[in-house]
Amino acid sequence: MNALHQYLFDSYRAAQHGDPAPPVPGAHDVAALRAVRDHHRFEAVLAGRRPAVDRLRTSLRRLLHLRAC
Repeated sequence: MNALHQYLFDSYRAAQHGDPAPPVPGAHDVAALRAVRDHHRFEAVLAGRRPAVDRLRTSLRRLLHLRAC
C-alpha cells in the first residue's frame, strides 16, 4: 500500500465519521525540507562554521573556475 492508497482510506473513514479530511500526501514536504535546511544552517553557525550556502557557493565557484582555466 502506498501513500495515495492510505490517503484514500483515511479520507473515506473521515467522511464516514464526519471528521475533517487528512492533508494530501506531500502537502507539507517543502516546509519540512526548509526546516531541515534552516536547522543545518543554525548548527553550522553554532559550530563556528560558515553557513552551508556560502560553502556551497564557494565550492561551486572554485569548481567552475578550475574548469574555465
